[in-house]
Amino acid sequence: MKQAVASADAYAFKASLIGAAQQFELTDDGLVWRIGPKSGLWPYATIAQVRLSFRPVSMQSQRFRADLEDVSGARLRILSTTWQTVALMAPQNDAYRAFVLELHQRMQAAGSHAELIGGLRPAIHTAALVLIALVAAAMTGLLARAVATGSWAGALFIAGFAALFGWQIGGFIRRNRPRRYSFDDVPSDLLP
Repeated sequence: MKQAVASADAYAFKASLIGAAQQFELTDDGLVWRIGPKSGLWPYATIAQVRLSFRPVSMQSQRFRADLEDVSGARLRILSTTWQTVALMAPQNDAYRAFVLELHQRMQAAGSHAELIGGLRPAIHTAALVLIALVAAAMTGLLARAVATGSWAGALFIAGFAALFGWQIGGFIRRNRPRRYSFDDVPSDLLP
């Protein structure tokens, strides 16, 4: 299969193995999209919201996502990874980054007043923080119990698991903290 030359004006990915490729192109008239048999054109000024987030999955720990919404409420989702085979989800970091940054530049040049949001919705982020606090309290209790009973192997396992959990989930929560940003200051931690 021949590899296409990367361009900041075009981006394509497959969200699922059996689904159609999703293609996006930045033109002078706006964002042109094609998803299977459907297609459309969104002028840059009609894009009402852009939400960037970090969304890892089991087969791709460095996956990023851009959710776009136009003034009519229609939505588009752009992912930084693409399915290639049953067992391979490939990152497209450079192409995704270039496309998202170029989209922001073109929206700004068109005088867009879009709401630019980074991270998760505040309610979801807060619920995740509460859940992490509950897990941390439970892990602390288990660790204290293991130390009190002299179960050093159990204490070591719990400490190792807590460190791994903190590293994985902590990075997700930190990157996805709710925030607003500007066209000139796109959050680098929400781009590959």
